[in-house]
Amino acid sequence: MINVYNYLPKYQQGLKKTLKLGLELDDFLLLVYREFGLPPWQKFCLVTTDRTAVDHVKFKELQDNSTLYLLQSEDQDLPVAAEEVINFVPHYNTLIESGTFEYFAEGQKSLPCSLAELVDNSLSATAKNTGVRTIEIRLLFDKTFGKPAIVVLDNGCGMTSKQLNNWAVYRLSKFTRENSAFESERENYTRPDPVPRSLNSDISYFGVGGKQAAFHIGNSVRMISKPRNSPDVHELVLSKDEFEKKEKNKEDVYKGTILNRKPGDFSHITHEDGFLQDIIKEETRKESFTAVVITGVCPDHITYLKDDFHEWTRQLAHIYHYYIHGVNGNHKMDQSQKSDISSNIDILVTLREKPPKGLRQKNLREVQDDLQTLYINSAVDTFEFKASTPDGGILDGILRYHPFLYDKETYPKDLQAPVEEDDDENESGTMNRARGKRDIFECFWNGRLIPYTTVSEFDWCRRPNKSTLPLECFSRFSGVLFTNDKFRVNASKQKFMDLELKLRHKDALFTPVFNVQKASKNRNIQKEFIQWLEKCHRQFDKQVKFLGYVKTATRPDVSSKKLQHPWAVFSAIELDGKIYKAGDLVKSQKTQPIYYGKVNKFFLYGDHEGDVFATGGEVEITRVPEALYDNYTRIIPISKIDRSATIESINKYIETDIDKLPTKLGVTWPEGNPLPQNAVIPAGTLLGPLAVEILNRNEKSISSRINTGGHGGGIRLNVGLRIFFHGSKVKQPEEICYFRAQYVSGHGHWFKKKEPLTHLGKYTLTLQAELSDSNSNNPKTSYGGEELPSYEHKFTVKEGNAENFTIGTLNPSLRIGVPFSIPMQMTDSYGHPTKPPPNLRPVLECSDLEVSFETVGASGNSFTIKGVKVRGKVQNYQQSRNFNLKVTLPGLKNETQTIKISPFPGNPHSLLVKPEIKPVKVENGNPFSFTVEVHDESGNITANAKQIVRCQIPGLKLAVIDCSSTGTGQIVTEPINLKIINGEPQMLQAKFDMPSQKHVVAITTDLKVMPSCRVSRMELFCQGEERLQLKHEEKIQWQAGGVLENLLFKLYDESGQEVKVTPEIASNIKVNWTGDIDQRALITGRLPDIQVPTKVQEERFHQVSYRDHSVSFSFTIVPCPDEPARLKATVPENTVELGETVTAPIKLQLVDQYDNVTNSLTSDCVTSMAVEAEGLNKSNIVFIWEESSSSVAVSGICFNSGPLGTREVCFSYRDYTEHINFKVIAGTPAKLKLLSGPEMPLQILNGTGISTPFVVQLCDEWENPSPDQRVVVETRASPSTVKVTTSVTSQPVDAEGKAAFTIIHVKGLKGYYQLEFVGCFNRKPIPGPHVNFNIIPDPNKPVTLSVNYDASARFLAGGTFPVFSVAVMSDAGSVMTAFKPADLSMWYWSGESLTRPDSATMLKCSKPMENEDKSCYYFRDKKIPQSVGTYTIQFSLRIEKTEVLFSNQININVVANQPFKLGPECQPQTPVVSYSRDIANRTLVENMTLKIMDQCDNPTGQNLNGKVLVSIKCPDGEQSRILPLLEEVSTTQINLKDGSIHIKRLAIRENSPGENGRRYILIFKPEVAMPPTSLSPFELPFHFYNDSENQRKVSELTKKKDELIVNSEKLNQTCSSLARLRELLTKNVLDANKKEEALKKVLEESRIQVLQLSSIQNIDSLLREKTVEKERIESTPRRVFPLPNRSGPDILGKVGHLAHISNEDAAWVISWHLSSEMDCVITKTTAEAQRIFRSEHGRQQVMALDSIYVHPGSSSCRPLPHMKHGRELFRPVGNPLYARNLLIYTTEEESCELVFKNILGNTILMDDIESATNYRKAVIQNGNYCPTILTRDGNRLLSSGKFGGTQNKAPSEIAKVFGAPLPPRYDTLQKEIELLIQYRSTSEKKINEEARRNNTIQKLCEIQQEMEKTKKELEEIERQLASVKSGKRGPEDISDPYGLMIKRPRQRSTDTPERF
Repeated sequence: MINVYNYLPKYQQGLKKTLKLGLELDDFLLLVYREFGLPPWQKFCLVTTDRTAVDHVKFKELQDNSTLYLLQSEDQDLPVAAEEVINFVPHYNTLIESGTFEYFAEGQKSLPCSLAELVDNSLSATAKNTGVRTIEIRLLFDKTFGKPAIVVLDNGCGMTSKQLNNWAVYRLSKFTRENSAFESERENYTRPDPVPRSLNSDISYFGVGGKQAAFHIGNSVRMISKPRNSPDVHELVLSKDEFEKKEKNKEDVYKGTILNRKPGDFSHITHEDGFLQDIIKEETRKESFTAVVITGVCPDHITYLKDDFHEWTRQLAHIYHYYIHGVNGNHKMDQSQKSDISSNIDILVTLREKPPKGLRQKNLREVQDDLQTLYINSAVDTFEFKASTPDGGILDGILRYHPFLYDKETYPKDLQAPVEEDDDENESGTMNRARGKRDIFECFWNGRLIPYTTVSEFDWCRRPNKSTLPLECFSRFSGVLFTNDKFRVNASKQKFMDLELKLRHKDALFTPVFNVQKASKNRNIQKEFIQWLEKCHRQFDKQVKFLGYVKTATRPDVSSKKLQHPWAVFSAIELDGKIYKAGDLVKSQKTQPIYYGKVNKFFLYGDHEGDVFATGGEVEITRVPEALYDNYTRIIPISKIDRSATIESINKYIETDIDKLPTKLGVTWPEGNPLPQNAVIPAGTLLGPLAVEILNRNEKSISSRINTGGHGGGIRLNVGLRIFFHGSKVKQPEEICYFRAQYVSGHGHWFKKKEPLTHLGKYTLTLQAELSDSNSNNPKTSYGGEELPSYEHKFTVKEGNAENFTIGTLNPSLRIGVPFSIPMQMTDSYGHPTKPPPNLRPVLECSDLEVSFETVGASGNSFTIKGVKVRGKVQNYQQSRNFNLKVTLPGLKNETQTIKISPFPGNPHSLLVKPEIKPVKVENGNPFSFTVEVHDESGNITANAKQIVRCQIPGLKLAVIDCSSTGTGQIVTEPINLKIINGEPQMLQAKFDMPSQKHVVAITTDLKVMPSCRVSRMELFCQGEERLQLKHEEKIQWQAGGVLENLLFKLYDESGQEVKVTPEIASNIKVNWTGDIDQRALITGRLPDIQVPTKVQEERFHQVSYRDHSVSFSFTIVPCPDEPARLKATVPENTVELGETVTAPIKLQLVDQYDNVTNSLTSDCVTSMAVEAEGLNKSNIVFIWEESSSSVAVSGICFNSGPLGTREVCFSYRDYTEHINFKVIAGTPAKLKLLSGPEMPLQILNGTGISTPFVVQLCDEWENPSPDQRVVVETRASPSTVKVTTSVTSQPVDAEGKAAFTIIHVKGLKGYYQLEFVGCFNRKPIPGPHVNFNIIPDPNKPVTLSVNYDASARFLAGGTFPVFSVAVMSDAGSVMTAFKPADLSMWYWSGESLTRPDSATMLKCSKPMENEDKSCYYFRDKKIPQSVGTYTIQFSLRIEKTEVLFSNQININVVANQPFKLGPECQPQTPVVSYSRDIANRTLVENMTLKIMDQCDNPTGQNLNGKVLVSIKCPDGEQSRILPLLEEVSTTQINLKDGSIHIKRLAIRENSPGENGRRYILIFKPEVAMPPTSLSPFELPFHFYNDSENQRKVSELTKKKDELIVNSEKLNQTCSSLARLRELLTKNVLDANKKEEALKKVLEESRIQVLQLSSIQNIDSLLREKTVEKERIESTPRRVFPLPNRSGPDILGKVGHLAHISNEDAAWVISWHLSSEMDCVITKTTAEAQRIFRSEHGRQQVMALDSIYVHPGSSSCRPLPHMKHGRELFRPVGNPLYARNLLIYTTEEESCELVFKNILGNTILMDDIESATNYRKAVIQNGNYCPTILTRDGNRLLSSGKFGGTQNKAPSEIAKVFGAPLPPRYDTLQKEIELLIQYRSTSEKKINEEARRNNTIQKLCEIQQEMEKTKKELEEIERQLASVKSGKRGPEDISDPYGLMIKRPRQRSTDTPERF
């Protein structure tokens, strides 16, 4: 039987029929037509599940239970999954080889091997991948996504359904599999070609491992695979539960089903396997793949995989080490050893656990501690060999040597190996063997580790009996064997079956790889191996490690001169696990005597720098204690260090020697009168006697001698006593006396009493141990470099007790009440100042004054009475009087003294104000005068500085008087003017105070202000029929145009009495409404009449004032309208367009004779009003009463017909009429309308444009086209942050009133924006449509460079920049890593210019390191410029040919480096001198400045001072007995100040010795006190001649030579720069070629003929062709939603614009079903929905996303009602599917999904109403709910079951239909155009780079030619210099130029240069 699935359109999708197999193909096809009800004209493709078309041949080869598809085309997607029945009965090999193979080892450690079986399959599947081979192991242990699972995925070739069937058959190996359902297409296994290390990926072998591994890990496995070039995914599930169920039901256990489906279809996945949905979703992005999904994982396995994640990933990395890292393995240290073979394999492990635990992820390439990595990186050398067997077996082997370093073995430890027990037979002191009991060789089969097979050794690598190599050397190498598949392994790949058996066979041939041709069987390889092992031991095994390199020195103490240099000096060594460093204590062995001392330094012969290993060396030791052995130093071999000696034993011996040394002096006072240290004693005190003992550190007497251990008993010691006086007038202490005492047995050193001391001051008594044999005048006080012990006693002689006192000078200006002090000085009986006695209480008395004091104070020798005050009456400030003040200090010998004082008045204390009566009366309007006095606390009038008194009266100006000179004064106030009410007096208060004397209490005085008789009030009234009293500031209403008459006034004084108007008073009365005033009328109290304005708006202010407004009265007259006179019509505009309604209402009002609006109209008047005009449309005319303006507004004036021109309109109301004229004109353009444009909603990728143009139409208000070409249309984008570039910025409309705009480029930030089309006519805007668009950030577009570095780093000239990390940030804010490091550059230039100069230096990006963040690009180890100053750093990224992205500029300050040398400010020319008398011919240097500089010639060391020594020497390697002499000795030592010296002139002596024609060197050597490093001297070569002619010639040649050398250096620098530029451009050309080739390959895959693209013109031609085709597709009419869309930041759009539907029938019926929803506007927020509702007055449907509730049951993954638990309840007819699945969303997918879940729900779409009703019936019968069903023929079956009728039948034509998407060809064209643009840019860049490179090469050749020319000129000058005849001067030359013989000085030795 054959299973056939029907997938033809318009038929039930996935309908299955089982048909007979034994027919011919033609008969079978007729059977298909009949069974599936196909019409005769129906065409279809009959294919297998592998998409192989079935013809007559293929049909005959079909087997029973085969599955076929009926498709419209061979590549048609399967809309519904198909099941394929398979059989996987185990192969017969199961029985044959059942005892051969073994299963996995028990326990958790078998899991890595189980996973490895699955990885083996993936490696085989990806073997033919051309790109990266990716294998993922996902551990999904987060139960929120479903049950625990382990997934192994790869991007390999995938499996067809037949191959998947083969996989399921147990024991069906690759050698016996069938790869096709057809005999003609079966393929036999082909063995791969040999490759290095057998890394052929051919390791999926036996048909066992995958299934064993899966069921070892869990109880269910799901295989999902998609073969390459196939549209189907094949899925097979094997389950332990399913096997048991079939066995229980007695079904065929090995019969199953393969599910064939389209990629991404997870409708069959249940909730508990929810994690599979994500895996299946990934299928759509993959060309081919295989996924192994294991569920039912054992809990113990899960625990192990979680807890031991690092361990088992380490084991996997070990198994596949060489597949991951290449044939040479993981060389972490030596990158050159890394291989690219198989480096494209990525094995990723991901562990996902339940939060809060994070995601753990590891690439096995990152594992750095697997055993093979440890072996490779700890080895120092390798020995490679090969082996072969007669049956074709090939073996590659490697031995690696792991040396002994220092005191330990470097052989790696295997953490998984069992712990070895100690071997009792090992001798004590021998080192443990490195490898221990482990086998030598690990074994790899086809590049994959076989974990449980190791090889212990081979005969040729076993230690020979007579070997001279140590036994340990044979345990210091590890090995690895690589075999091909001729060596058998068991099915689980854990053990070899016959490896050792074959290798130990006599026919197995081992050969070293470097001597394959000549080697015989075993002899040569053993010899080569032993030689290799001896070399490794000799070169790499080290016992001593030298640390802390200091310098390289010469040792004169070495007897052999050849061995005196070089010796490397180190500060420490590491020996036997212990570090010895300078300063450590050591003990020697095998020396005479045994030395105990400290280490100074270590010596190792040879040139060494840095830490180094060696087998021996020497050490310098100083004997300790140095004071006992007088700093004795000795150099011994390092081997003579006693390593068994402990620090305790060494210290113990040294401590014994230290006890022999004198340490301190013991001092006693025999008579019991000890003088304490720092004691203070009175003058005249006697000192002594005292006894002294010399003690060691244990305070034991050493009998006054140093016992050095020699003969004679040691060195005797005496003690000397000295007393020093430290006088204040003496700079150095003055020695008063000196005594010397010898040792007396039993008493020590004895000193008698000394004379008393009388001088006051500090003294020092010193006791010093001295050598007894030294001179007493200059005794020796040190021995062995250490000072002998001494004792110092400090004491002070102070003054006696106080007996007298003297009074110091008092303040001459004493004041009453002001405290003062009385100073006194105390003295003793000797006249020495002394301290006053304690508790001294003085007594004070004064005649006629009261005297007191507050306290007393003592300070040193002074005594002060503080706070003394005198009180009483004294003379005034101009006079003085003397008083006697007696001071008594009880208890002193002279206790009383009297002094005279003359006090003045004291400080201000109080104020006195006169008159003193209260209250003081004053008439209102008058001033007042006060007298004030300032008193002290005793009532004396006092005068002091800033004695200001002020008087403050409320309402008056502040009055101030200065009483500083007299103490008294008079204050006069300004006139007091108060408002008197009802004639009552007013009270005021005057306050007197002193602002500068806050302590003086202010006083107040009351003032009583009496009323005055002056005018203070005015009243006005109008005398008519009635007397009208006016109010001040009142508003008076009066008839407009009338007159206010009979206006009278009256005046009143402050007491309320009327004031009679006199001529004088009348003359002071003014009015503001007229200047013509009748004075006689005023005297009678009458004011001029007032004329009221005619307009009601003209309010007038009127005022009557007396005496310049001091008394005034004001009021305002408000005009009132008169009686109505006429009807007035107010027309805002009198021009109206035909058909247009007058926009502003016409206002009708009744006005008086002055056109003032009256209030005669009422609300009822509107019924009596009428309007008449020709062609007037009265239907919309409305009269509206306006209460606020008492007027009637007329609206709705519109002319529908009639001629253009003036039109009269008549308004009437009762007897009133009004005529106005309107000018009727033609309609003008009113707005713009969007006719067509791109699809909405509009989303634009930042930096791109839209090819579809926007077309707008100019219309009038009724949207009629207006062809007025004077209208100009322009585009505006908002907000201003976005930049939109259109084809034209503005343009006039065409003859049809249309204008088209194409968006070329859009640039802006992510977000929503608006593009508005605005017209302009006579500079007036015409509103137009606006289009909302969303800018999507381009994640592939770099926008910024983020630079990070250590901002605190100092930039030292010539040093190294800190590491700069540069991150490329995309437009979307993400980090971009797709750029090559070569695209990034670092530039720096001198200064802070914003524009990068052409001379800027470019540095390239560094190679990434393993531990660095791969998201950044790094610039490390870049050299800082050698010149100091400010520099600018900027980074650039080259994106395209002309597009470069720059970072922000970084300004740095390069400072000078460490002082390094002495150098000149400018390099002087080479001097040429002679022994002439002429100073010019003898001058070496003139006006030269030398400075301390760093290595880059930058001045530094400004804080260094010292001197510069000048000397002369011969060049290195030359000798001369005669050296020239400098002119003066004093000039050869020059002071160095602030790091600089200036030399005015330096010359040789007259007739200086020297060899004629000889070259010498002038040396300037700096010597500073504390240099940071040793400073190099400045050396200046010069030439010496004995005649001026040669001197002149050489001088000229030397000058020219110096110029050529400078020019040559410049040319060399230019050449180097051009060479670097050539290399860079060459790299750019190669990169461009590589990119061009890659793009060619992509273009060829897209079926674009690359040969046609030979030039830029051809590329442009093809681009134009593709663009035209693309534009043609865009312009091709297709179904669009007709209504305009609505857009905005919070608006999603109208429902009809949110989705497209491809199928015509589906679009028609779904649009009809949603017809009431199609124009609904979807907003993102409720607030936006409310805003639209209000603005449209409720006419627009709106729906807010945040208010939509979707029932949980409406999930997009919900199965159809006929499905339950992944199975069909019945076989449906009519192809049911959810209608929502046909929607193609045009904007935010999640939001659109939410909208259509709400409005469309779970509506189902089927073929016809008959199948729909049957489907509903079957669903209901199965107890399920059935939603609404739509049919493609236009019917609707409601969820209630109702159907039929017009309301459930779609009309044949509907207006609002969903739009159709663009065809797939459009996307293809878009991709091809992008590829062509990239290819064009790359080709153009390649051409330009090649041109630049050629130009650079040409320039480089020119520079090299010029350099060669300069080189020849230099050689010629050297030849001329050599031709100048030279020779040593003899006696005949020793003569004065003037003919006098001069005696020559004796020549010095040539061993050292002359130094001055």
